[in-house]
Amino acid sequence: MTIPRLPLREAIAKAETKGRYTRRVFATIADRYDLVNVILSFNRDRAWKRRFVAQADPHTGEMALDLACGTGDIAFPVAARGARVVGLDITPQMIALARAKAARPGCNPRFLVGDMMRLPFVPGTFDLVTTGYGIRNVPDLRRALGEVHRVLKPGGRFFSLDFNRPANRLARAAYLGYLTVIGSAIGWLVHRDPDTYRYIAETVRVHPGGPAVAALLTEAGFERAHYGPVFGGFMAIHSAVKGS
Repeated sequence: MTIPRLPLREAIAKAETKGRYTRRVFATIADRYDLVNVILSFNRDRAWKRRFVAQADPHTGEMALDLACGTGDIAFPVAARGARVVGLDITPQMIALARAKAARPGCNPRFLVGDMMRLPFVPGTFDLVTTGYGIRNVPDLRRALGEVHRVLKPGGRFFSLDFNRPANRLARAAYLGYLTVIGSAIGWLVHRDPDTYRYIAETVRVHPGGPAVAALLTEAGFERAHYGPVFGGFMAIHSAVKGS
């Protein structure tokens, strides 16, 4: 699928154009998504996700929702801890790959195509909602956090792992420079389009950053919103609880 010719920064500047652009980008990169995450993270992606799942601490019998689930890297280990997991992603190609993995014996997550800004669940369905690399990509973060709050049970937990926007200007410039150069090179080599992975740097550039996302969680009605820096603050784990 061809990436739209609208300039990248312009494409992600508004919710409606960012939504279209994101869907097309992830449809393009789905087959190489897991590999590129490993490359861009210096092979730390899997360790971050293990730490993330351990912090989320899913329990046997809990209902869990993994948003922007991709190919299931978080959904499967959450299910392995005994939770009943639904994985949701807006990209059909990602869901197809996740369902192929779920066809293996012993794998029980259920995977659906859907939009995290319009979750197809009744209020109070889930004990736990997780997302890896989801909140940075969603076109309307406030709306998505409101939806997460709606579908959680009272006392339910929300956890997010994502790239962070470092507060230090020099660190931020170096980080964005790295993501831009490496992402552009990978995009050109794999898809003949540098914007497919330069997209990551551009979304980090306009991302609110760890403390601001924690404030948005509080604004959405969550309690105990917390931001934990990972990898020197270049990544972040957010957590919050829906009040009882």
